[in-house]
Amino acid sequence: MNVTPETIISIIIGIGLAASVGFRIFVPLFALSLASFYGVIPLNETWEWVGSSTSILILGIATVVEILAYFIPWLDNLLDTIAVPLAAVAGTAVMVATVSNLDPTITWALAIIAGGGTATAIKGSTSTTRLASTATTAGVANPVISTVETGTSIVMAVFAIFLPIVAIVLVVIILWLLFKVFKLFKPSKSIK
Repeated sequence: MNVTPETIISIIIGIGLAASVGFRIFVPLFALSLASFYGVIPLNETWEWVGSSTSILILGIATVVEILAYFIPWLDNLLDTIAVPLAAVAGTAVMVATVSNLDPTITWALAIIAGGGTATAIKGSTSTTRLASTATTAGVANPVISTVETGTSIVMAVFAIFLPIVAIVLVVIILWLLFKVFKLFKPSKSIK
């Protein structure tokens, strides 16, 4: 197995897009579709269909519907219940689609662990944040949270495609922040 700089960059792009999936499922898929269609990112041979005009149309519509749906407070929590497992699948898919020049077994293992894991960790935390927002503000703050999540997803997708090194740094920062936030809310064990 020969790991080239192109392979490393393709892995970084996949992880950046997987992080974007953690905020919005269809935004990075749509971005990946556009990037492939315009030849910015070559996709794994079996995933080249993602760059077709049909995929662009379908993923574009799904992106708009998803973004709008998250502005409806009761619907955003309902979407979050299905979004966590979907994020795992979509995070895995963007990794598999972008990773190049690796054995399929390594590609899939990496996609499931790094892609699916990153997307799930972020989506789980955003879902928890939205649930807390709904409980504490009766959903009034949810549109603000949705706007921040959508913006973060777009920024992460753009960085992953055009500035993958910046994207991986942002992924590390986001995961570190999530760790710190969850550590704050973790009940401390009292010694008796």
